[in-house]
Amino acid sequence: MFLAEATQAGTRAQAGTRPAATLYARPPIDWWHASLNPEHTFMDRYQTRRKLLRKLLRKEQLDGLLVTNFKNVTYLTGFTGDDSWLLVTPREEVILSDFRYTEQLDQECPGLRQQIRPSGQTIVEAAEKVIEAAKCSSLGIEGRSLTVAVHETLAEKLKAVTLKTTADLVEQLREVKDAEEIAETRRAVRLAERAFAVLRATLTPDQTEKQVADRLEHQLRLFGAAGCSFPPIVAAGARAALPHARPDGQVIGDADLLLVDWGAQSGLYKSDLTRVLVTGKISPKLERIYGVVLKAQAAAVDAIRPGVLAEDVDAAARSVIEKAGFGPRFGHSVGHGIGLDIHERPRMAINQKVPLRAGMVVTVEPGIYVPGWGGIRIEDDVLVTRDGHEVLSNVPKEFSDAVVQ
Repeated sequence: MFLAEATQAGTRAQAGTRPAATLYARPPIDWWHASLNPEHTFMDRYQTRRKLLRKLLRKEQLDGLLVTNFKNVTYLTGFTGDDSWLLVTPREEVILSDFRYTEQLDQECPGLRQQIRPSGQTIVEAAEKVIEAAKCSSLGIEGRSLTVAVHETLAEKLKAVTLKTTADLVEQLREVKDAEEIAETRRAVRLAERAFAVLRATLTPDQTEKQVADRLEHQLRLFGAAGCSFPPIVAAGARAALPHARPDGQVIGDADLLLVDWGAQSGLYKSDLTRVLVTGKISPKLERIYGVVLKAQAAAVDAIRPGVLAEDVDAAARSVIEKAGFGPRFGHSVGHGIGLDIHERPRMAINQKVPLRAGMVVTVEPGIYVPGWGGIRIEDDVLVTRDGHEVLSNVPKEFSDAVVQ
């Protein structure tokens, strides 16, 4: 990646606003059905998303939204670069970017109006001019991505504009995936499964956690993944009691179990899986805790269907673990949404009264962690369907499957 100072050295010959090309056909309103319509074009996807966002803006009584979360910009436009903001108003949208991305914007976002800031102009200064031109009296800003310092600068420059901090307007739309997003997630799951199968077949006792993690990422890329969804978690023995352990020089053959939490990125979408391998002695404690976690996961998966609250899915798994006497050893939520980010809405946790909807893709990952002994977590990716759910991942997970011969 080039440094901003270096890449802004050249100024586009005609820097400034670039008008949109011809308008596209009016997109359908029904998000789920629109995504399954064979005549629903690639660019219509983004127009549909922006149309749904405008409905939310009207509900919030806002004249526009300044989108500063780069993943949200991608979701609304198809632009895969960074360092760019998007202003959405009731009548139009304009993306604020710089010289580095002019050609990429033309390729990925044909028809989208561009404001290319010249060298020496900050993105905040560019935003100020575009917002003033749009004549917004009330403007929403993304409170989770815009810093306090930038907020204060905009407020100082735009005295005639009321800035309103919003939370998760675009993220609400991202909760429910369209057909292409689901297909890309399926590909991410398949890539993760293939890489893990190779890894499992080639494990040797002398390998370290770090070596296992590195080999897993290498295998993912060999199979065509853009990379890992996140740095793999590989933890042997007692270190598996750390839910987010960082792989180190621990030799896996020195422990009886190995926890592997990994995922692949296909295109822009991610998968997230966890399995535990038995690499040493099979103790009654290990077998019992594994069985409790597997039963808890099955209970949570069975609870998934449209209309069920996210907290109830968590409760289904938590009650199994609590009845087995391990309640205090399960301290995180049962899962979360996945998509452009590895952690998205909905959050599958206590006090999360969000009803599940068809098209959501969530993880189900209960765990039991015993300091000084180790931890067991089993995780799969699950699609909420109209009549229930579909487990997208298919890595064997019965206790007998976990034993490495």
